[in-house]
Amino acid sequence: MLCKIKPILLIAFLALSVKISAQTVTQFRGPARDGIYKEANLMKSWPADGPTLLWKATGIGNGYSSPVISGDRIYVTGEIDSIGYLFAFNKSGTLIWKNETGREWMENFTGSRSTPTLVDGLLYVSTGMGNIICFDANNGIKKWSVDMLKDLHGVNVRFGYAEGPLVSNNLVYCSPGGPDTNVVALNRFDGNIVWVSKAMGDSTAYASPLLITLPSRKIIVNFSIHNLIGIDASSGELLWNHPQQGERDIQANTSFFENGNIYYITGSGNGAVKLALSEDGLSVTEIWRNEKISDVHGGFVKTGNFIYTSQYRPRRYCSVDVTTGLISDSLKFDKGAIVFADDMLYCYTEKGMVGLVKPDNGKMELVSSFRMPVGTKEFFTIPVISEGVLYLRHADVLLTYDIRKK
Repeated sequence: MLCKIKPILLIAFLALSVKISAQTVTQFRGPARDGIYKEANLMKSWPADGPTLLWKATGIGNGYSSPVISGDRIYVTGEIDSIGYLFAFNKSGTLIWKNETGREWMENFTGSRSTPTLVDGLLYVSTGMGNIICFDANNGIKKWSVDMLKDLHGVNVRFGYAEGPLVSNNLVYCSPGGPDTNVVALNRFDGNIVWVSKAMGDSTAYASPLLITLPSRKIIVNFSIHNLIGIDASSGELLWNHPQQGERDIQANTSFFENGNIYYITGSGNGAVKLALSEDGLSVTEIWRNEKISDVHGGFVKTGNFIYTSQYRPRRYCSVDVTTGLISDSLKFDKGAIVFADDMLYCYTEKGMVGLVKPDNGKMELVSSFRMPVGTKEFFTIPVISEGVLYLRHADVLLTYDIRKK
């Protein structure tokens, strides 16, 4: 016999359900992991020496990870004397707390790799050595940790684990890359294993996963070294794979999904590719491929009918027509990271130049640029934009610039 639910209890239950399902996620490359920040009233040009520097925080350690910003807090990871740390700052650059994340990657390009993921007061961090750690975002206390090498039988790669943790509902997804534990879903509250997927039994790559939501299922899309794979987010079942033709392992850019199509760009695989995803999510069909485009790890953005990215050879930025896959325009401004906000592209090159670029139906115009005032080694970090502030990280320094329209 069905029991009757009193109206007041029903309302309370529905309110609780909405609260549980309506997660606030702050993560790598913005809310949707697509490099697009929904900002407004930003400057359309900068002074010759760049926008106003608000403040800089030094001593955050070596690393290439981006900060995440939520409310009045800024979180970023770094490595000091081989030990990783998670730092919490306020929006004036004052350190609130820091906590260790364990031994960090020290073999090459030393320092932290992965950008933290913040979900409803909990921070999820992945280190180059394979530690997945959950912190209380308010006070930095560790809630749980999992070692992908020891606990999940993972196999690390030549530049260290680099994916930003993907969180959806009550699960956090990671890619140990072991022959039997290619992808794993953990309970995000206690770190317990929910499912394990062998997938292709392939080593992991360096990209942060994408979550696609269809009417019939949710799909995790990410790279292993030799495949782009689609996995059922609730069960771990391998739905499909798209082999990578290159012999090297630099698959480091998060894919993008829109209107039934998956776009990806790799540094040493197939180049730029457009795939059609079937309505049920069970298969993909290649629409076009352009092997002349090679973006190692700077990410790409899609706006309108064009993708904007950078090229490894020759070193420049370019636009790609998503209908044909052909290069529409190019910009000689070295190569590097790229994000988008308020109708403008923000380019952060590997040589430390920052450019404000106006896109116009595939055309690219460099409007303003300035040189970062710190550092000489490689500039690999993806920029972040939040509430009219541009966050740029180089090594152990985080700089913030006021880009609001005056």
